[in-house]
Amino acid sequence: MRRFTHFAALDWSGARGPRQRGIALAVARGTGAPQLVRPGHVWSRAEILTWLQDVAAAGADMLIGFDFSAAFAFADCGAYFPGWADSPSDLPALWAQVERLTAEDPNFEIGGFLAHPETRRHFRHAQGDVGDLFAPGTGRLRVVEQHQRTTKQAASVSNFNLIGAAQVGKASLAGMRLLHRLHPHLPLWPLDPVPTTGPLLVEIYTGVAARATGMAAGRSKIRDGAALDTALAVLGSPPIGMTGPTSDHASDALMAAAWLRAVANNPASWSPLPLTDTLACTEGWTFGII
Repeated sequence: MRRFTHFAALDWSGARGPRQRGIALAVARGTGAPQLVRPGHVWSRAEILTWLQDVAAAGADMLIGFDFSAAFAFADCGAYFPGWADSPSDLPALWAQVERLTAEDPNFEIGGFLAHPETRRHFRHAQGDVGDLFAPGTGRLRVVEQHQRTTKQAASVSNFNLIGAAQVGKASLAGMRLLHRLHPHLPLWPLDPVPTTGPLLVEIYTGVAARATGMAAGRSKIRDGAALDTALAVLGSPPIGMTGPTSDHASDALMAAAWLRAVANNPASWSPLPLTDTLACTEGWTFGII
């Protein structure tokens, strides 16, 4: 099991527009308190891409967690988009297809993908606008999402659902465009072997980090500096010393960076029992779900 010295967490956004206040990036270096990268800056997704490319080029000893899903459900139907001849067969092919269908969309947006006559059939787009192949109820789930529900490690929602405050489909699609540009120069666990040196990407869920601090399910947002330091202490992290209000996006990134450092040395984090080679190539896994 490899040990890292730097831990980064990216709170991502799938909202439209060139810059997003919902994007935050934090790094925990060594044993120090996590710090925001460019605090107060309103990030564009292109700037995040550049930052990650620079990390890869520098060969930084960094484990980087991103808070979006790398894939859609595959194992339940043997395909991301069953019934479609062009349905991709693995993660890189899925990312390439998302990129191809969104090539004319600026700012990592995803309208072209969701407008396609085949893909749109699989999603819940809005109240009254539900694709005919959207699975009844909450929608299809990946194995990791089913597992975290069964074991009560975290709540889960379908990436095929695009409505509601808890939906993650839009952010995940925008994130797939990011992964398409980064891979394979920046490897992703568990799709790729853990490299002996250099950075590595993992999918995370900031709600898991919040639960690790003792926060109740459904109440995982911190908007106060003192409360954030209390949560960091549970994770064995020094305090930041921030006072007054803070955005939940910033606190999510800061807390997740400290959490990633805390769980990265646990062998169980790297070998969850349900994970198979096939899942690693098609659905991926959320780091920390064991």
